[in-house]
Amino acid sequence: MQFFSEKKVYDFMKMRYSALALCAILLLGTIYLFVSKGLQYGIDFSGGTLVQVQYKEKAPIAQIRELLSITGEFQNLSVTEFGSDSEITIRFLESQANLSNDIGAYISKLLKDTGEFELRRVDVVGPKVGDELREKGLMAIVVSLIAILIYIAVRFEWRFALAAIITEIHDVFITLGAIMLFGIDVNLEILAAVLTVLGYSLNDKIIIFDRIRDGIKTSKQTNLALIINESVSATLSRTIITSGTSGATVIILYLFGGSMIEGFSLTLLVGIIIGTLSSIFVASPILLWFKFSVLDYRKKELDKIKKQQEKAKLRSLYEKGSI
Repeated sequence: MQFFSEKKVYDFMKMRYSALALCAILLLGTIYLFVSKGLQYGIDFSGGTLVQVQYKEKAPIAQIRELLSITGEFQNLSVTEFGSDSEITIRFLESQANLSNDIGAYISKLLKDTGEFELRRVDVVGPKVGDELREKGLMAIVVSLIAILIYIAVRFEWRFALAAIITEIHDVFITLGAIMLFGIDVNLEILAAVLTVLGYSLNDKIIIFDRIRDGIKTSKQTNLALIINESVSATLSRTIITSGTSGATVIILYLFGGSMIEGFSLTLLVGIIIGTLSSIFVASPILLWFKFSVLDYRKKELDKIKKQQEKAKLRSLYEKGSI
């Protein structure tokens, strides 16, 4: 299926400065959010207890807060709606009582006069375990970025690798900005979404880089900007179809998947949009800023072909007994 003609060339590189300005605004906004708000860690990474309660009617949040606060047993208590006004989450770092085994029963006892409800979930994570999970999550992202750098440097050329790694960091950073902006708790599900965004974004960039490399070898153009325009235009239909179908799936998950995966699906949706745009408007222009030379690359490729031909010729002579 072709939405755009492969023969038509769009001038994407003409828009690179506008794209750079937009990226700068998003990055500055993300930095501001980091300084002013910071990431809101979920129970998985911060440790503590989370109790999810669903009422048959609207949850009396004010009454619940008062009942739990008056006991004085819960530190850093937070009671918030979860997806609807009939469902809430109760969070606290720790309790002064030894309630690790029966916290659900204890909460139920305290809230027995607030209405008809059921406990949907009780999660208890120790602070040490939370710290370890947070460190391992960060390590997973760093290792992924290093693996991407090595893979693209081997498959393509070092400037392609740097362009990819810069845009991958850009994509993760902007995605984290969206997580902070929408107040999404960072937990193991969100970490999985961020790693998925890394993989999706990398796949998009490799396809475009592969077409750019082929264009450098076969195009009559010697201007890299024109070759990039040709290459990105040739892959535009594939990019729109892939991103569109992926985005549509994630939107359906967000709308109908329930409150449990809202944060996961929203993170994926933002990552898909940012990853697609950065592949076209950020990764490719970086090759221009790195002064990538089409003529030098073609010369290296010709020298490589000549060496391979010479080796093949010597091997043929050796097999015939001529040397």
